[in-house]
Amino acid sequence: MAAEKPFVKIAAGEWIPYSKIIMKEDGEIKIEGPMGHLLEIFTKLLDFEYQLLPAPGNLWGGPLPNGSWTGMLGMLQRQEVELAIAPFFVTDQREMVCDFSDPVYIDHQSILMVRPQIQSDLSGFFKPFTSQVWILVLMSLVLVIAAMNSVVRCEARIFHIQHTSTCSKITLWVIKALSQESSEWLPKKDGGRLIVTTWLLASLVFMSSYSGILTAMLTVPRVTIPIDSLEDLVSQTDLPWRLEAASMMYSFFEESEEDIGRKVFAEKVGTFQDCWAARQNIASGEFAAICDSTTMMKAMSWDFSTTGRCHLYISREKAYSNGILSIAFKTKSRYLSQVNKILAHLKETGHLGKWLGEQITNTSVCLKPPSADIGDGISPLNLQAFAGPFLVLLVGVGVALLAFIGEHLLNSCYKDRLDQHESGEMR
Repeated sequence: MAAEKPFVKIAAGEWIPYSKIIMKEDGEIKIEGPMGHLLEIFTKLLDFEYQLLPAPGNLWGGPLPNGSWTGMLGMLQRQEVELAIAPFFVTDQREMVCDFSDPVYIDHQSILMVRPQIQSDLSGFFKPFTSQVWILVLMSLVLVIAAMNSVVRCEARIFHIQHTSTCSKITLWVIKALSQESSEWLPKKDGGRLIVTTWLLASLVFMSSYSGILTAMLTVPRVTIPIDSLEDLVSQTDLPWRLEAASMMYSFFEESEEDIGRKVFAEKVGTFQDCWAARQNIASGEFAAICDSTTMMKAMSWDFSTTGRCHLYISREKAYSNGILSIAFKTKSRYLSQVNKILAHLKETGHLGKWLGEQITNTSVCLKPPSADIGDGISPLNLQAFAGPFLVLLVGVGVALLAFIGEHLLNSCYKDRLDQHESGEMR
């Protein structure tokens, strides 16, 4: 008579792409994905029957003030299950309530957010030069006007040259030279003409550099990456961020002793269930999330497969590097040593990597930097590219119109007073 197989209770949580929970018609659950393959092998080689118990709230678990734990880690702590068939990031704190198998995968955490896009910049035509360069150009213009005005007036006195409206002529000439326009007026003597030559050369360099850089910026636009690290995340206010509930990263930032880590935790706008469940919210720009790279690539794969476009971006700098993912067992489980031998064989044969690779496709395009979205690098100029200059033109025309109306009103007032004065004299 065959011996009865041991019966094992196993906690199961959904973490796509590692594991996916399927509800059967009879109310039982099954697990698919790499963790499902592992469970099948465990049951065959270790010869046991099992029952899958869903993780409460699909939480991996975190500590409570009274010392107990939530989620699957709480089930292991209370020894309600033999193991949790899900990958856990191994931490010292978690090792106090359960035993971990040998590493199954190595992963890291980064920031997942909506993909940066090319945006119109009303002040873009100022960007070829820094503010310091613009200030120096303006100072140079004022100094050249003052210097030329002084020299021309001195030369007029020395050589007895008549001059009228010298300051306005010089100011207009200096501005025209800077904007590469021709002018018929020139100083009559060498001192003034030497300043003219110097300013013409400087203006040539200024405007040639400006026009070349502006052309490059307009025809080959760059995409600004506002968040590429934790420092960028906490220093901006445009995109809020959330942490995964009852996760390793939640505890990591909650207990962080670094200023950035404390700020990440203190200024978060809430939590979310997991990165896969929140992928649409992240892609629509509702918030940024700190996720594991495997789930992020799975979300990118889904996004590109369903829309044909890339709406997600992964920060270049890692928030947590080389995290060890293992399977969690209750303390002193009799199956742990045997599972470690199975895992070693599966890693040697490449099965673990193969199972995970089958879950992630179509990510190579979306892993490229956002600047690659421009295509061949050349784009036609549209109205948005010239929004700034057109706005300046509109404001200039408006100010000129107001000035014209003001002149007309002043002139009318002046004529009325003059008429009243003349009529008074006649009487």
